[in-house]
Amino acid sequence: MPSPSNPHPNAHPRAGAYTSADEVAAALEGRAALVLPLAVSVVRHYAMLLETQIKANASGRPGPNVITGDYRRSWTHEVYVTGDMVSGVVGTNKPQARRLEYGFVGVDSLGRVYDQPPYAHVGPAVQTVGPQFVQALGRVAEEEG
Repeated sequence: MPSPSNPHPNAHPRAGAYTSADEVAAALEGRAALVLPLAVSVVRHYAMLLETQIKANASGRPGPNVITGDYRRSWTHEVYVTGDMVSGVVGTNKPQARRLEYGFVGVDSLGRVYDQPPYAHVGPAVQTVGPQFVQALGRVAEEEG
């Protein structure tokens, strides 16, 4: 069924019809003003969920064991908004993160020989939270204004 304002037979019922580029630009700017705060909220929420899942995975096997809790506590998240772009960063400043996630075979800078297996905790967290994040962003994109 065509839209009342767009006679094309395949038009969505909520589709509009624009007669000028100015109308299209105004509609897109109005939509962006609605979507950006929702996107910030979703990115903030899922960055926090990813951090939480990483910490949970770093609480014993199959992830790394907890000795002092310092490594697990070092995981943080930040959300940045630059113009119309939102990004979230989850990370740690601890040097052992890469070795724990991927393992290490070989000689280190002090001449010690290692055959350390990986204790993946970041990758599994991304696999768990990632699809949920993508679905949530899809819902933001589909929100009606």
